[in-house]
Amino acid sequence: MASSTRDALVQAATGLLDDGGVEAVTLREVGRLAGVSHNAPYKHFASKEALLAAIAARELVEQTVGLTRTTEASPTPEGALRATLYEYVAWARRRPARFKLTFGSWSVESPELAAAAHAAQGALVELVARVQDSGRLPAGDPERMAALLQALAHGAADLAAAGHLDADGKGHASPADLVDDLLEYLNTATAQVTSPPIT
Repeated sequence: MASSTRDALVQAATGLLDDGGVEAVTLREVGRLAGVSHNAPYKHFASKEALLAAIAARELVEQTVGLTRTTEASPTPEGALRATLYEYVAWARRRPARFKLTFGSWSVESPELAAAAHAAQGALVELVARVQDSGRLPAGDPERMAALLQALAHGAADLAAAGHLDADGKGHASPADLVDDLLEYLNTATAQVTSPPIT
């Protein structure tokens, strides 16, 4: 019962976040929407920040689950990585408030969020390492390569959301186009390094 109440509170808070941003989320309103007493949210979350951290943790868990499914369904690691980056951009565009919250700065201690972030990052780094092993990305530190790829997807999504990137306008590209561009550049660089010299 406690778990279902907590889930209902997180779900209600997520709806408020989607509709009005962080400012719209209050523990009192979350309790009202979840159909519990106004004191009930405080039994599960010490503060609004703790509740927001639970939303971010759930988003990261869902991202990790999605990455795992994509990896299992894709015939190649590179295909899985490309699809994962596409979905990252799509999530950022589809749920901008959740995206901004998840990757914002945090002052609250949340073991749940820390664990979810560690798992999500680990899954991405592992996938990048598999693509490197396949010869479709340059060798090197997979964590750093994952950061490069994520930074491109993240920044492209931000630019598109602000109207500064569009296939028919600024940048002459969609965020997915830039994902494709970066993967192609990296693959070309890998091929040049590994190709034997012409004699």
